[in-house]
Amino acid sequence: MSSDGTDRYDLDSGPDPADIAAADPEPAAPAAPVHAVGIGPGNTAFLTPRGERAIRDADVVVGFETVVEFVADLTEADLLTCGYSDEVETLSAFAERVADGEAGTAVLMGDPNHSGYQFVGKVQRELDQPVRVVPGISSLQVAASRARTPMESTTFVTLHKSGSLDADLSRLRRDVGERHLLVLPRPFDWMPGDVAAMLVEAGAEPSLSALVLERLTHDDESITRTTLGALADHAGGGQDGTPFSDLSVLAVRRD
Repeated sequence: MSSDGTDRYDLDSGPDPADIAAADPEPAAPAAPVHAVGIGPGNTAFLTPRGERAIRDADVVVGFETVVEFVADLTEADLLTCGYSDEVETLSAFAERVADGEAGTAVLMGDPNHSGYQFVGKVQRELDQPVRVVPGISSLQVAASRARTPMESTTFVTLHKSGSLDADLSRLRRDVGERHLLVLPRPFDWMPGDVAAMLVEAGAEPSLSALVLERLTHDDESITRTTLGALADHAGGGQDGTPFSDLSVLAVRRD
């Protein structure tokens, strides 16, 4: 039971909405499926035509305010925006609209398959039906291109989620130096410096090449090229002390 007394999810005690989204293979789509669209890294040049069509044809679009604002000009749909505090209420209103026969689309940054399954699971649970995922271009894919870290040689971990990160951090400690690492940090307790410090403390070579790639595909994109040891000096800074934004990807190259 959640903190508000309902039987909804509690990410500290479970179930994780990501597990709901990934419980079964996606079934054959109904005639008018609800879509969960990855909108890319925020630059609409990276929004796929299929995703744009699902947004354009919707009667109602739901998502976090910072996501919806990127696609607001692409549709005449009603826009339901939320933050973490009113997420449940907003998704409930979205589900009611869909139940009344309206075409609904949920929007997520990047590609839902890379860091969005918790939100997909929340949408799916509220609707009590599967949704059709429309993959997008993720900042992770752009980071892999910039850092030249082939995905088949890379361990990817997202820390940008609620709940325990123990298994994810364990994978990073296991693979550092053996495989490339791509990490989506969690603002602002697991930022690039915090991850670097954890890896160095676990025995990783401080000389490993590290890149922090910020606001990828935007006009103010920036890439900091450093070493794991130097990056670890930024650990523990929190929101006020970190030099990096919340739109960052950390790449650690194997040597």
